[in-house]
Amino acid sequence: MTIPFNRLAMLGNESRFIDEALAKSHLMGDGGFTKKCHALLEEALPGGKALLTTSCTHALEMAGLLLDLKPGDEVIVPSFTFVSTANAFALRGARIVFADVRPDTLNLDETKLEALITPRTRLIVPVHYAGVGCEMDAILDIARRHGVPVVEDNAHGLFGTYRGRPLGTLGSFSTLSFHETKNISCGEGGALMINDSRYAERAEIIREKGTNRGRFFRGQVDKYTWVDIGSSYVMSDLLAAFLYGQLEARERIQARRRALWETYHRELASWAAAQGVTVPHVPSHCEQSFHMYYLLMPSLEARTRFIQRLRTQDINAVFHYLPLHISAMGQHYGGKPGDCPVTEEVSDRLVRLPFFTTMTEEEQARVLNAVRDFRC
Repeated sequence: MTIPFNRLAMLGNESRFIDEALAKSHLMGDGGFTKKCHALLEEALPGGKALLTTSCTHALEMAGLLLDLKPGDEVIVPSFTFVSTANAFALRGARIVFADVRPDTLNLDETKLEALITPRTRLIVPVHYAGVGCEMDAILDIARRHGVPVVEDNAHGLFGTYRGRPLGTLGSFSTLSFHETKNISCGEGGALMINDSRYAERAEIIREKGTNRGRFFRGQVDKYTWVDIGSSYVMSDLLAAFLYGQLEARERIQARRRALWETYHRELASWAAAQGVTVPHVPSHCEQSFHMYYLLMPSLEARTRFIQRLRTQDINAVFHYLPLHISAMGQHYGGKPGDCPVTEEVSDRLVRLPFFTTMTEEEQARVLNAVRDFRC
C-alpha cells in the first residue's frame, strides 16, 4: 500500500457545511461561511482584516496592486521559495531581487538583506519556510529604516508564532494558503490579511473586480460601479464552507501534526547524526506550525538514492524548491549561479518525508523503518 507524500484530511464538519451551503443556494463569494472564516482568522491573527481569496498567489497579487508597484520597482524575495512569491510582483513589472537564506531555518537571511536594498526597493517579502518564523524583528527594523513595507508570505505558517506574536500579523500584509498540501485546506484557496488599516477599503475594492460592491451590500451606496483596478479574487462560499469545517477543527489538526513531527524528530535523531543528515531547526523563540518534516542529505547523490529507495517500498518522499535566481526567469532578472550559495546547496540536498494529518502510526512506522535502513 503506497504511502503518499500528502493526503487530504477531513476531520470536522466539512461535508455538513457544504450541504448547508448548497441548501442555501449561495455558492458565490462573501456568503455566510466566508464571513465565519473571516471572523475566525481575524480572531486568530488579531489586528488584521481577513479577505478570503481564490489562492495565496492571488493574495500576493493583491498586495502588489495595493502597493501600486510599477515597472522598475524592486521587490526582494528569497530565492528558496515557490514561484508565486516572485511572480505575483513580476506581473506588475517589478524587478525581482533574490536574497539567500539562512543555513539553519532556510528563511531569508536577514544579515544579507540590507545590502540588497537600493533607492528602487519597494517591498520585502519574507517567507516563513516550513512554518518557522523568519527573524522578523531584524527584517522589520531594516525595512522601517529604509521606508520599505513588508509582506509576509505565510503560506506555511498559519498558527505559528515569532517571539509570542502570530505569524502573519507582523507585516503590512500577510498571505495565507489553503491549498490541498497545507495544514488547513479547501483544495485551492488563500487569504490576504491586511494589518495596515489604511489599505482595508481599497483591498475590498480590488478583490471585487475594482468595484465598490462591498459598500453596496452594506447599504453605504445605492448602487455599485467600477472605481479602481482589480480582478476576481473572491473565493466561492462553497469552498469557504469546506474551509470553515477545517478551521473549526484546527486544534485537532495542529495537535495531530505536532505529534507526527515530534515522532519523526525523536525517532530519526540518532540515525541522522550517524549519517551526516541535518534535521529541521526551530529556534526557541519560534513556535512552528508543523507544516512539514524535511531532511538535508549530505549530497545530491545521496538524496537521489534515498528518494528512489523509499519509492521501491511504495513511500513517496519528494524534494522541494529549485533556486529561483537560476531559473529561466530568474536569469532574466540578472540571477546567476553563485548569487545565493546556501539556496543552491540546500535545494540539491533537501527531501520532504510523507507528512499529512491523517497519517496513521503504522504508516509513520513504515516510513521511519525505511529511513533508518538507508545508508548515505
